[in-house]
Amino acid sequence: MSASVATAESVLPAFIWDDALIRRYDLSGPRYTSYPTAVEFTPEFRAQDMIRAAERSRAAGGPISLYTHLPFCAHLCYYCACNKVITKKRDKAMPYVERLLKEAAMQSQLFGADRPVQQLHWGGGTPTFLPKEVMEHLMAGYGELFNLQSGDERDYSVEIDPREVDDDTLPTLWKLGFNRISLGVQDVNPQVQKAVNRIQPREMTEAVLNDARRIGFRSINLDLIYGLPYQTPESFAETLESVLDMSPDRLSVFSYAHLPDRFYPQTRIQGDTLPSPQQKLTILHNTINRLLEAGYEYIGMDHFAKPDDSLAVAQREGRLHRNFQGYTTHSDCDLVSLGVSAIGQTDDAYFQNNHDLPAWEQAIDAGELATIRGVGLTRDDQVRRWVIGQLICQFRLDREQLQAAWGVDFDAYFADELRRLRPMIQDELVADDGRVLQVQPAGRLLIRAICQIFDLYRKEGASQRFSRII
Repeated sequence: MSASVATAESVLPAFIWDDALIRRYDLSGPRYTSYPTAVEFTPEFRAQDMIRAAERSRAAGGPISLYTHLPFCAHLCYYCACNKVITKKRDKAMPYVERLLKEAAMQSQLFGADRPVQQLHWGGGTPTFLPKEVMEHLMAGYGELFNLQSGDERDYSVEIDPREVDDDTLPTLWKLGFNRISLGVQDVNPQVQKAVNRIQPREMTEAVLNDARRIGFRSINLDLIYGLPYQTPESFAETLESVLDMSPDRLSVFSYAHLPDRFYPQTRIQGDTLPSPQQKLTILHNTINRLLEAGYEYIGMDHFAKPDDSLAVAQREGRLHRNFQGYTTHSDCDLVSLGVSAIGQTDDAYFQNNHDLPAWEQAIDAGELATIRGVGLTRDDQVRRWVIGQLICQFRLDREQLQAAWGVDFDAYFADELRRLRPMIQDELVADDGRVLQVQPAGRLLIRAICQIFDLYRKEGASQRFSRII
């Protein structure tokens, strides 16, 4: 039976672009890297709550994921909304890393030092801002505090700015155990690069990618952003062809949200240089078509992967997962987070460190956790997280699987949601045969709107605190 279902589903197009439906449903909404989303985090959730969550996690056992936020950047990219510190002073790296290791010692004790670290990620900022000896010191410290893995099943990734790569960088990362990288590109057009203060010749990116491939890195990802100054459908199509020539295993194509009131660096971008909303939609439409034509699979949201990539395989096998780093194949890992503003999670809680670097430093120097907010999950939160995770990762929801996992009768528990889902079923965003909710090709682009139906916190409508869905 499952084979016939797979065969039936495989003849469907990967997506259908419908302008009328996009206008109807392209509101604002969460990206669902968590549920409840980060806007539900509260300062009432403090370090003691995080400690209790970690203790429950340790008692449950199982593998963990280790995330490290490295905030330093040598250059300011005007579009950036990340938590970062702009500096040319490389000597700032070691004191930060020493504090990371102090924090790691506390977290290792809380979560359990013997649990295998199946997934590890360095994000930023610019992780490759760290000098070679500082990277080595950090990973050596992690090796003493955590049960780092060396098998092929591990997923150890790092974000790389090709402008911050020298001859030692990639060999050092490989030697330290990293096996996957993500390269920031954004756009290869010189006019666009100048407007966002990120001069990065295509040859530079290609050289890093080729070196990484030669060394043995797998699942190499390239990040692009559409909606930047001076981009047009024609110019972005040229960028895409340049990127396809490099043949990355994965591609992330993000929409730029111009919010200069919230993110000061964006005040350097002139609003009248940005593509119009219609141009942005055209860029996205053309990009998806071209990537599918080139053989990439649409994983969801902003992500594409080659059919043999682990993300695409995991999606086909129904075991794709989503967390604060995006899509992942390791669904069973609690997330231990280290560094300023880093967010961690357990089965029943989310928790975030202080955004302010001096405040984070002060807490760590005092031998205290830097947790300043978070949320404990109710059983309803956990059920809804499971449902939203199935929809946003697998594009389907099986009623029997929900019953088996949570003892919940879908039709009874979500009677109101099913009523509000009817217009989407009528518009063929979703199909419901009584057994499985299946996101249809026209619904894949609008998956955030579909998930929002099951978001109890958004029941009164989309909040303007979120970006537009497309």
